Amino acid sequence: MERHTSTSLNFVLKPLKVAAAVGVMMSDPIGNLHYCFTPLVTYIADTPEQSLLACTNPKASPVSTAMCKEFRDPFPHPSCTAGRTLDDIEWACCQADPDDFEDFLKVAKCYYLNGIHKPFWRDWPLSNPSRFLMLEVLHHFHHLFWDHDLQWCSVVLGSAEINYCFSLVQMPVRYCSFEEGVSKLKQVTGHDHCAMQRYFLVAISALLNFHYLAQMPHFDNDALSRVEVALQAFHNNKSGIITSSGRQGCNGLLQHWEILKLELLQHVVPSIYASGAIMQWMADVTEHAHVTEIKQPACCQKSPSGKRVVNLSQEARVAWWRVRV
Repeated sequence: MERHTSTSLNFVLKPLKVAAAVGVMMSDPIGNLHYCFTPLVTYIADTPEQSLLACTNPKASPVSTAMCKEFRDPFPHPSCTAGRTLDDIEWACCQADPDDFEDFLKVAKCYYLNGIHKPFWRDWPLSNPSRFLMLEVLHHFHHLFWDHDLQWCSVVLGSAEINYCFSLVQMPVRYCSFEEGVSKLKQVTGHDHCAMQRYFLVAISALLNFHYLAQMPHFDNDALSRVEVALQAFHNNKSGIITSSGRQGCNGLLQHWEILKLELLQHVVPSIYASGAIMQWMADVTEHAHVTEIKQPACCQKSPSGKRVVNLSQEARVAWWRVRV
């Protein structure tokens, strides 16, 4: 799976890599020609896909040198550079044949790699996973809240109590109502995540303050300092969640903080310094397009997938023609 994805990306993105190296003439919407280069600036992805693209396994951060035991640290670890990852892959290739996937994977795990030996970005000039893998609000904030913050509160209060509390809340304008509670919700959207977070500003205040502050459209040094202070406040008080038995796993109480998304939060402020506000990297548009352009047509039409690809191509050409005229 991982190697197929990397190989496909390498094939599809080859023209962009060539353009990044030597440049290419491109026309703007009104027909003016420009000599352009195409560096890899941003790749919007969720956490598992970020690990896949960075060639790391889930026990290592895709953007830093932190390992699973260090995900709890209240400070950012140094960036994991492209050169370091490629060196690790080279050492793994020296110890095992990359064409023998099972043997190579055993060696790769020693370097916290996922078995990909030819990353698609290896020959893309100036590309570096620690720079182009951006934190994204939907997956790294809202999903973090759903997977962890809400579960901590549910464990401490009990599902029945938290559902009862939600059912009593009067619905303000533009808020969602949860008359049946939240513990049994399925197919939850980012909009639902946002609605529930508004009710938890007291329960997990430090972490949620960080989430809200980091979503500002623009920043100055004072605003970034407030973001850092909010995250530090969570780390200073997170032991209380374990003390109250809020961290639960399949086998009972968890005494660790091996949460990859928690480690990634340490890189929000450096990411803002490097590439601007993270709200510009929202995946909401692409996630919604996947529903409207792929899932819904597949459910409503019994036509083969190839026909849908043709329809999308035709729609793209029509949109391009409208821009030109």
